Amino acid sequence: MAYRIKKRPQVIRDLIELATYIAENNLEASEQFLRAAEETFQQLAKLPMMGKICQFKNPLLTNIRQQAVKGFRRYLIFYRLSESEIEIVRVLHGSRDLEAILENDLTEDENELS
Repeated sequence: MAYRIKKRPQVIRDLIELATYIAENNLEASEQFLRAAEETFQQLAKLPMMGKICQFKNPLLTNIRQQAVKGFRRYLIFYRLSESEIEIVRVLHGSRDLEAILENDLTEDENELS
């Protein structure tokens, strides 16, 4: 059974931002990155446990998993599993302050729900 992929709106912005950055030096690599990200999303739909669970301190980030984009190991996909879908939370370069970015995103979500 393949899981349904749900991308948060920020994921589209992440992909555009990262592809634009990569394109500054190599347009072909930028296109390859976008294809590889989609391929990785599809792999996650089939094998959702392939990503490793992140060890963040904030309890809001419990059960967040990460998987490198195929062929672009420094670019990480962060996602959560539910019974029937994979929610892609962000796609980020691994050198960024990942926990702070994810914490900020999910805290904003919690505030919107309150």
